[in-house]
Amino acid sequence: MNIKKTAAWDKFTSRDITPEAVYQDRRRILKQMGFIGAGALLSSQANAGVFDLFSSDEEKVAFLTKTLPFAKQAQYDHLLYGALTPESKIISHNNFYEFGTSKTDPAENAQELKVEPWKLVIDGEVDKPMTLDYDDLLKLFPLEERAYNFRCVEAWSMVIPWVGFSLASLLKKVGVNSKAKYVAFETLFDPEQMPGQRNRYTGGGINYPYVEGLTLAEAMNDLTFMSVGLYGKTLPPQNGAPIRLVVPWKYGFKSIKSIVRIRLTDKQPPTSWNQLAANEYGFYANVNPEVDHPRWSQASERRIAEGGLFSAKRIPTLPFNGYGEFVADLYKDMDLRKFY
Repeated sequence: MNIKKTAAWDKFTSRDITPEAVYQDRRRILKQMGFIGAGALLSSQANAGVFDLFSSDEEKVAFLTKTLPFAKQAQYDHLLYGALTPESKIISHNNFYEFGTSKTDPAENAQELKVEPWKLVIDGEVDKPMTLDYDDLLKLFPLEERAYNFRCVEAWSMVIPWVGFSLASLLKKVGVNSKAKYVAFETLFDPEQMPGQRNRYTGGGINYPYVEGLTLAEAMNDLTFMSVGLYGKTLPPQNGAPIRLVVPWKYGFKSIKSIVRIRLTDKQPPTSWNQLAANEYGFYANVNPEVDHPRWSQASERRIAEGGLFSAKRIPTLPFNGYGEFVADLYKDMDLRKFY
């Protein structure tokens, strides 16, 4: 009988010996120690020896996320049409033009985004203006997980398990006054960290910072969610770290990322895509299979699952992305073809 004995050092992986955060961040640690980019201190031969520790795929540091405490909220699960999209697809297929216009650019270019310290200002027509820091975003309210259908205006879709809290709870805390009719949002403006903001060509023609808006009634709807995480962990930067909006009955461009300001106002606020092409991107942007984009049909969508976009199954698009029973009354007196 040939019995193989496991050597003592084979019983452990580097992740067993080293805390996971340190293990994942080893390249950054080396940089802080001066081994990376320290040409004046190390010869090219010595540098090569250091880099040989890593495969080419590992050379770019992945943004570190951490596990979040949350309670599962299943109230809207009956409206999901399809299984959860794999996390690997959610974090690798993104529109975040601040980091580039290709779907893979955000995951490639956003990993050095600094989210701590962070300041989120809530002001305007409120009784108690407030500024939240990074810790407040994670601790001010009990966190819950909500899985929502997510529909991009480009006719692809996912099912994403977000972690966060309702926007209504935040607005109630600051005390919305009687003058407020709309809620305006603004993304971080930092061209040094966000290469797409450096010029209009690489940023998709958008005049940054990215801005969005909702009616007060939309903002106060229970479905409207402030996400600080997905799949039980803090948000990766390509998905809008450290905090983003999620409005599941609207096209994805309404769900603004990396928010630094929420302002209550008595006037309809400007929104980035509406300013860029008002005939293509309306202020309301409710998912509506009966109102096509000028350049493509919105009657169906590609549901991204294990495969890539073009292998994705095409399925019918539902009015309000399937959430009509909770939001249709917000628009009962509106012509949804005119107010698209």
